[in-house]
Amino acid sequence: MFVFILSFLIAFALVFAIMPNVIRIAIEKKLVATPEARSSHAIITPCLGGIPIFLGILFCALLLTPLDQWGGLQYILSALVIVFMIGTKDDISQLSAGKKTAGLFIAIAILVTRGEIRLESMYDLFYISGDLPFWFSIAASAFTLLVISNAFNLIDGIDGLAGTVGVIAMVSFGTWFFVVGMVHLGILALAAAGGLLAFLYYNVSKVQKTFMGDTGALVVGMLLGIMTIEFIDVCSRGAIPSVYRFNQPIAVAVGILIIPLFDTIRVFITRILKGQSPMKPDRRHIHHLLIDSNLSHIQATFVLALVNLSFISLALLLDPLLDLHLILLIEIGVAVTLTYLLNRHAVRIKRQKRELTEGRETTAPAPQPQTV
Repeated sequence: MFVFILSFLIAFALVFAIMPNVIRIAIEKKLVATPEARSSHAIITPCLGGIPIFLGILFCALLLTPLDQWGGLQYILSALVIVFMIGTKDDISQLSAGKKTAGLFIAIAILVTRGEIRLESMYDLFYISGDLPFWFSIAASAFTLLVISNAFNLIDGIDGLAGTVGVIAMVSFGTWFFVVGMVHLGILALAAAGGLLAFLYYNVSKVQKTFMGDTGALVVGMLLGIMTIEFIDVCSRGAIPSVYRFNQPIAVAVGILIIPLFDTIRVFITRILKGQSPMKPDRRHIHHLLIDSNLSHIQATFVLALVNLSFISLALLLDPLLDLHLILLIEIGVAVTLTYLLNRHAVRIKRQKRELTEGRETTAPAPQPQTV
């Protein structure tokens, strides 16, 4: 427990101390995010906040991980270094989607082959059990890591959201890894949570504001992918006390990551149905709908944090009671219903704003002709 708390506190203190210097350098070197048509911010903002987060995670992992668990850590850190370099390069000078994906696949290849971060079974998903063929295990694991890391990156659209969702997920996974004895993953998770909490102070600041950028979002997203795979596999097949074993770990993991996973899948499906590229940026994300509903960034983040915690509680409540597919159906059904209601509300608010603007233009006095 002491190491659990220490990793959180050290990462928090390190990120909190380093961040002002990173912000200053980013401003001096003009390494900033410029507002665009779909942006939710209105001023140029430094975007290198992910660098201190990664350094905090790396330092705590090297300092606090027991030597007997180093074998499970070295490949994770190697992959995270690659992800960190990809994100930093993209934040400093735009990296093409192809090069970014290629770099992520190199990191993922290290994880699934050398680090053995793999889904070994379907874990009764679609009622399929038994060990997967090696090639299918590699492919499924790589796909899971790629989806989760990119999904987390895509929710980094308003102040506080990615950091808050990251803290909730990392504390959830980290607590479980500590109680089952996987200390190296617990340290990584709690260090990430501490670093993200320190980052949030600057992310919502009006004086020393910064974004985590792709550096932070991709590193944290990849870590969440690793945590998810290890949680599902160890919970299903590992030699752990039964009191810490969930009946439906996939459903619990979906509850923890419901915000990035559901939002990304929903947005991609919506774009495809409208005949657009699923990778084309727009304002269809859930956080955009909340902003369009007249909520501030902090209010929208608070709402989504409560939703996230509610889904985690729902998954934990239903885990011993229902079948995996029933729990997933309930989670997806609730998410779809809430998003449908939110979308209707956002559309109504925008229509009222448009009618109000048009009404003002109609009632405005006509310009008087000028006389010479």
